[in-house]
Amino acid sequence: MSMIATSNDSKRMAEIAEKVRHGERLNLEDGVFLYETDDLLTLGQLANEVNLRKNGKKVYFIENMSLYFTNVCEARCAFCNFRKDLGDEGAYTLSGQEMIEYVEQHIHPGVREFHIVGGHNNHVPFQYYVDSLQALTDRFPDVTLKAYTAAEIDFYTRISGLSIEEVLKELQKAGLKSLTGGGAEILSDEYRKKMKVEKANVDRYLEVHRTAHNLGMKTHTTMLYGAIETHEDRVRHMMQIRELQDETNGFLVFIPLSMQPRNKNAGIMRRNSAYEDLKTIAISRLMLDNFDHIKAYFINIGPQLTQVSLSFGASDVHGTILKERISHAAGALTPEGLTRNELVWLIKGAGRIPVERDTFYNEIKVYE
Repeated sequence: MSMIATSNDSKRMAEIAEKVRHGERLNLEDGVFLYETDDLLTLGQLANEVNLRKNGKKVYFIENMSLYFTNVCEARCAFCNFRKDLGDEGAYTLSGQEMIEYVEQHIHPGVREFHIVGGHNNHVPFQYYVDSLQALTDRFPDVTLKAYTAAEIDFYTRISGLSIEEVLKELQKAGLKSLTGGGAEILSDEYRKKMKVEKANVDRYLEVHRTAHNLGMKTHTTMLYGAIETHEDRVRHMMQIRELQDETNGFLVFIPLSMQPRNKNAGIMRRNSAYEDLKTIAISRLMLDNFDHIKAYFINIGPQLTQVSLSFGASDVHGTILKERISHAAGALTPEGLTRNELVWLIKGAGRIPVERDTFYNEIKVYE
């Protein structure tokens, strides 16, 4: 592909820039064009302008800890290397007390959020998932529980016979405060069929978040890109999320997740390029005009590219995490977590202002 923009391309980019600067919503054709353009710097500049209007130079992070109660899963998604069958070597299902012991060994002062996801383990009842949260709530009452994906919630409805609303209310009683964003993958049922995404379909994913929002919960949402999907698939994904946000205003942040190969030794041709990662972050910022934040997930794209992404529309670098497992099981080569000081350094190095936040983007400390 030529790296020299044609006059038509330049005109089209100028038209999109005018729309962005006048607050006019971008459409499907705009989003696809932005994926296909070679003008990465103009794209990044536009995304940066939008982010600065929304957030100034502030970039957010949280002191959090990733927890995984079980890796046993009935689904066999083509991209997942985290899941195990019951009885497999390395398969586990932790009790609440076992998780408490793990947390007590690894937690450090300042952790204010547990990020909890896991397998769809149909060898335990729904009550197990309720009790898991209750155990953490009882032992660590001051730590916010951001737990389970929309796909996990849909799974719980199947094993319990309860509705989405009933499942969420039971989990809320046990301490659930927010849903994680996972399970979205690409919001296309055709994609989900080809990639053997054996869990919540598009309508169910959206309905879980809609129901959570209607119950007063604020949630997170993702897009896992870099497999077989087209650029149009990605933009349509963003537009569906944008439409739900118009309806409920319940999403806190959009998180583009760069897909990892299933082998840590996979070469660079099996990984998304930095060019594609930056484009996706910038396009997310431009398409999702009703979102306050776009997250750069250093676990998938690395700390250095995360730093660059802060000039391409990202306003959040996630958190300390501590021992991330899912992306690393799939071949991520990045650190399993970063310290608060490292995150502050990373953000300041990009000429931005680090802001420690809670789960709901309330500011805890500004590092001027």
